[in-house]
Amino acid sequence: MTAYPNLLLHYNPYEAKDQLDLSLTEAYLLLQSQLKPPFPLTIPSPSDYALLTRALAFSLLTQPDRAKIHLKNLHASVTDGYDLFTATLVNLTDSCYPKLLPVPKTQLLFLCPQLIKVSAFKVDSLVISLLRRINGGDFTKSNLWLCAEVAKILSDNWDWLLDEPLVLTSALFVYLRLLADHFRLVSDPQLDELKRLEIRFCIRVLRNCFHLCLGIGRDLIRLLQDLFVIPEFKELWKDLISEPHKFGVMGFSDLCDIYRIKTPKHYFLLRINQEMEAQLRFLLTHVKWGKQQRYQAWFVKKYLSLPGYETVIIDVIRFVCQCHHPSEKSIQSGVISRWAVIGWLLKSFKRNYFEANGKLALFYDWLFFNEAVDNVMDIEPAMLLMVSSVPQYMEITHCLLDFLFLLVDNYDVQRKGFIAKGVLDAFNALVKRGLVHSMEFLTNSEKLSPFLREKLSEFLFEKASISQEKELKKS
Repeated sequence: MTAYPNLLLHYNPYEAKDQLDLSLTEAYLLLQSQLKPPFPLTIPSPSDYALLTRALAFSLLTQPDRAKIHLKNLHASVTDGYDLFTATLVNLTDSCYPKLLPVPKTQLLFLCPQLIKVSAFKVDSLVISLLRRINGGDFTKSNLWLCAEVAKILSDNWDWLLDEPLVLTSALFVYLRLLADHFRLVSDPQLDELKRLEIRFCIRVLRNCFHLCLGIGRDLIRLLQDLFVIPEFKELWKDLISEPHKFGVMGFSDLCDIYRIKTPKHYFLLRINQEMEAQLRFLLTHVKWGKQQRYQAWFVKKYLSLPGYETVIIDVIRFVCQCHHPSEKSIQSGVISRWAVIGWLLKSFKRNYFEANGKLALFYDWLFFNEAVDNVMDIEPAMLLMVSSVPQYMEITHCLLDFLFLLVDNYDVQRKGFIAKGVLDAFNALVKRGLVHSMEFLTNSEKLSPFLREKLSEFLFEKASISQEKELKKS
């Protein structure tokens, strides 16, 4: 066992063997003689079946020349709808994908459509796990290969995809996000086919399944706006604005109908791979104030060192706001706050365009905030970052508050009143929940520029008066 070569995962010198790798290899070595015809006709016990499944998983991942034989064995022996086999692949993808050797990676993508064809249990989880493995801002050959292979699998299994709405909308979310990277950051002609594949897939989903796409919520609009330069999306955007009836969705007649839908956390997790999520949650759960610098430096080296890293920061900001809401116990334990992590991330931008998108990611839920739908913890980091930067880092408060008013005035001019109400409701909710004592801390601060101080005061007073008048009319 110890002398058997590594066929599944790559290891550095002196690195301990992964337990899943050991389990699969051991099963293969024990049952090696049973993995060729004729296959046993008896139904194995649960423990024997689990051992056989692991052995077949190892064989199919490491022996492409015998894949047809091993697949026949798998189909002949399965008794649980492929549940255990698929769960093994999901576990491997979630915990070990970066360490998979080239052959197992190729075989994993070969097995995925085979499992789709037989409607295997948990194959939807496998596809979603693979989608998370397509890293944003990463233009290495291996990442672009994975991006193309998953897109082909989805396009080739369209009928199955229509019966899996979560997979369909997850794939749309991922490829809309990747398309923005590929068009803005990559000018390599060799990637033109990948871009065309991504465009065809996304437009097909949007044109044929828009009723399902609405489940993504307001972040769908954020992603589509980033693709306006692409002719196919420009045409789609035109129809969304002027002829929404073309999409044939009951109850959808205006962009406000989408703005009102909060994007579920699931979609933000799609753009943060499994290791990055674990590291971010560790940083936000266990690292104390004053100790964060070395963890941040490690995170930058690990995840923000590639040329396209700035797009990753945008996804991380959405993740921190939406997916990690600390408990009261965690807040009181002295761990670094979310607002401080986001402040550090905002300083990491080098280009104005990406910095603006990062701020939009931070403030996006403010624009459409509705206390009946939204969680005040989604908007808390931006508020606390502005408040906590007074007076030592006033340039941050100035920059963020100025950007927020810029969004109110310009993000969607035709729906400016709707957005202004959302921002006002956000301010009011923060005060109501006690996350800030009052807005006077900013409106009366002499450190804040007179222009912003006056604008904030006028906004809070005028919009509040308008809202009160509307409520009186209703009553």
